Amino acid sequence: MAIEFNLPTNITLLRIALIPLLTVVFYLPWNYSNIACTLIFIIAGITDWLDGYLARKMQMETPFGAFLDPVADKLMVAMVLVIIVQQQASPYLAIPASIIIGREITIASLREWMAEIGQRATVKVSQLAKWKTGIQMLSIGLLLYRDDLLGIPINSIGYVLLYIAAILTLWSMTNYLKAALIAIAKE
Repeated sequence: MAIEFNLPTNITLLRIALIPLLTVVFYLPWNYSNIACTLIFIIAGITDWLDGYLARKMQMETPFGAFLDPVADKLMVAMVLVIIVQQQASPYLAIPASIIIGREITIASLREWMAEIGQRATVKVSQLAKWKTGIQMLSIGLLLYRDDLLGIPINSIGYVLLYIAAILTLWSMTNYLKAALIAIAKE
């Protein structure tokens, strides 16, 4: 089977290419690097929406694109959480970041295993997982920006939202694991 590089897949590849760019900009000794990183992260989020929209709208969905899209998302989230934790070294930030990264690895592995046994639909993306992702992305964007804005404590709000995302992460992971165990028990 040949890998097809269509417009949606190329947009996903752009999102992956933004990861090292964001990392370099993050460490630049520049007063506005946090703003630039936040903008890069927002652009990555837009590409995440756009590639899926175009793939469906233009009927260009491919197995490679379906594989690559969640990989790009997980790479971006894990990388950004690692650099944020490194910059704001604190167990209060490391704990929810570890929960989120650990869940992503666990669920990706679970989905692969369930696909191997013909039960992939058992662990399809849930509405709860979509809410978790939205709150997680907002929290990461705020933590990247980190400066107060018009007296609003952006970094503190990012912390709170990251904890909410971590709770939703554990909840959705538990739901996926239960669904997988039920499906396995039926076989």
